[in-house]
Amino acid sequence: MFGMASRTGTAHVVTTKRQYNGKVYCTHLLRRSYREDGKVKNETLGNLSHLSDSVIDLIRRSLAGESFVPVGQAFEITSSRSHGHVQAVQLAMQRLGLASLLSSKPCRERDLVLAMVASRIVSPATKLATTRLWKLSTLSQEFGVSDASEDDLYAAMDWLLGAQDRIQKKLATRHLNEDALVLYDLSSSYFEGSHCPLAKLGYSRDGKPGTLQVNYGLLTDGRGCPVAVSVFDGNTSDSKTFLPQVQRVREQFGIQRLGVVGDRGMISQKAIDAMRADEGIDWITALRSSAIRALVEQRQVQMGLFDERNLLEISSPDFPGERLVACRNPELARLRAHTRESLLQSTEKNLAKIKARVDGAKLAGQDKIGVAVGKVVNQYKVSKHFELVIADKVFTFTRKADSIAAEAALDGLYIIRTSLKTERMDAPTCVRTYKSLAQVERAFRSIKMMDLKVRPIHHHLEGRVRAHIFLCMLAYYVEWHMRQAWAELMFTDEDQAAKLTRDPVAPVKRSDAAMKKVLSHTLEDGSPTHSFQTLIKTLEGVVRNTCRTPGAAQDVPTFEVTTTPNEKQKRAFELIAQIKP
Repeated sequence: MFGMASRTGTAHVVTTKRQYNGKVYCTHLLRRSYREDGKVKNETLGNLSHLSDSVIDLIRRSLAGESFVPVGQAFEITSSRSHGHVQAVQLAMQRLGLASLLSSKPCRERDLVLAMVASRIVSPATKLATTRLWKLSTLSQEFGVSDASEDDLYAAMDWLLGAQDRIQKKLATRHLNEDALVLYDLSSSYFEGSHCPLAKLGYSRDGKPGTLQVNYGLLTDGRGCPVAVSVFDGNTSDSKTFLPQVQRVREQFGIQRLGVVGDRGMISQKAIDAMRADEGIDWITALRSSAIRALVEQRQVQMGLFDERNLLEISSPDFPGERLVACRNPELARLRAHTRESLLQSTEKNLAKIKARVDGAKLAGQDKIGVAVGKVVNQYKVSKHFELVIADKVFTFTRKADSIAAEAALDGLYIIRTSLKTERMDAPTCVRTYKSLAQVERAFRSIKMMDLKVRPIHHHLEGRVRAHIFLCMLAYYVEWHMRQAWAELMFTDEDQAAKLTRDPVAPVKRSDAAMKKVLSHTLEDGSPTHSFQTLIKTLEGVVRNTCRTPGAAQDVPTFEVTTTPNEKQKRAFELIAQIKP
């Protein structure tokens, strides 16, 4: 094409635009300018319009005198480290002002704690593994802790523990106000080792009976945003942890009037009596099944009242000065009936095997038969529904119809008890508020299993265990806000306002838009719907490359090039930038 020209001159690219029927058409022509008989003339050498814009740009720049060489000859990449997920977490921490929450003045310990919080979100591991793993990304570089050792992290944890009360007071000031509503629940995690003073045998919520564990209570605002965490011996009962948390909110955080939400095992009658003596504290909890059964037997709760509604407010002399909100969920009733029948049938099947052994003289002796039967009836916790006859050579069993019917009458029935006056909170809102404890349970799942992986705990010193759990709470504080910001990219239901008006007793249903995301696994733009973990992984695709001139000496300065985020990654960063504390 270039050889078509017989005259010398300067070649260049000319772009023209014209509009036709509302559309703009571009024409790219390769032209040569030359002088003939003292006049400047132009000659078209070819039409470049069929080429891509990037190729046309290269031709234009080449004709302007730029030189181009293959990428491999221009520079080489000496190392690559994932960066996008670190960038997102760091930006979220900056938006939340986490550094100033930890300490108003910069210090080495603050930098290390910030790095450990970020590491807990992007790659949770032991402290020793953390110092190795965070060098595989840009985390240690971004937080200025590349030279940190495991001992440095332990020292920073000791510093963090000393600052815990001050930090939590700042969080309470930020998220709690007078007349605040707080949620509280208790969980546990098991230990690796046996030398920590906090490690005790107790009820394992990890499903690992017989292991030493530690209990910790999480205090959140009404939305489930964490404010404070406390650590207790592994054998501490739920109810014993409750009142100290109430006192903390009032004394340390300066909240004189508050409402506390806790489950039926958390808020004991002793705690209610103590709170009743203080006019500044209200509570929302639920009745135990034994108390519900008593109300039904006394006909203070009549099941016929639920024929046309699923919620009603009652009062009882057994609970003076309190409001009782009785709820009946038919779907829950059917589920419990089905579950009970399944457990009864499974127990009968195993009892029939024992009876066959006794009848066949393969099992004899009242004690031996009793041990075998005990293992079966205790497996599914339905022994109260069976009449058992055990002798040296005889074993029979029958269902207790009256016992089963009495329990079935309460299926789907639960009663919320509260000291809050109607003027402050109506009955439906009381039910919704009690159910908001699910936000704390969701926090425990995230802290323990899905994201931050607080367990198993490897620390042996009591202070280190307390600092480790507080560190995980701070990480969840950051993650909680990131989840809120990323709702549109995840399976999260974005229609949060509907929670305030929906039927509080009926099973929770996602909005149509949320169900579409769940069923199709795609968003409106056709891109995949993400969980928090997969979105973090997606951001790892933004990589920071360290480059240098090929064949250069080792002491030649290097430079860094970060890959350009795709549209999904850009949107994730934009949403994080909108976080408000």
